[in-house]
Amino acid sequence: MKLFTYFRSSAAYRVRIGLNLKRIDYEAEPIHLRRKEHEAVAFAAINPQRLVPALLVGPDVLTQSLAILEYLEETHPSPPLLPEDPLDRARVRAIAMSIACDIHPIDNMRVLNYLKDPLGQEQETVDQWYRHWIETGFAALERTLATDGKAGRFCHGDRPTLADVCLVPQVHNARRGNVDLTPYPAIVRIDEACRALPAFAEAAPDRQPDAEG
Repeated sequence: MKLFTYFRSSAAYRVRIGLNLKRIDYEAEPIHLRRKEHEAVAFAAINPQRLVPALLVGPDVLTQSLAILEYLEETHPSPPLLPEDPLDRARVRAIAMSIACDIHPIDNMRVLNYLKDPLGQEQETVDQWYRHWIETGFAALERTLATDGKAGRFCHGDRPTLADVCLVPQVHNARRGNVDLTPYPAIVRIDEACRALPAFAEAAPDRQPDAEG
């Protein structure tokens, strides 16, 4: 497998974690987003959306991080990223989607860039936007993790799931954006437990071959 990735991409970060948890060997092919390498014709032929991640599996290209992770779950079921019980699976998917579908897309780099140019917003306003949507999403997620009785060491019980795979990159983004995480002790605790595992640590942005300061 070949993963088209960017060290700071949250979506690519999720897939790196998933591949590591599944112990799947892959080749990393960095696509530098700030240098606009994703806009090249050659990459558009791979992924018409011109987004990372994209996973090359033989002649086939998979896109969208959650779809890629579901593919990995179906083809490499051990260790599982989803619980066995259908209700528990739905809970884990809901947490993952609350991050990947509600928080992350409106704080994505291309959205922030559009706010600045052409919409002409000052950097302070863009930063406020960024923090607002993370804080709004984290407040709801914190209530779920702290009160529904399903969280353990991780988002669901005592082994990492798809929910944790999505959570850790978003917490990383929150720290980069100077979001105060004090109101979210359950999120912080779970993030620390995850990052202590090699699969998460090795997927971290600063551990990637294209990492920059």
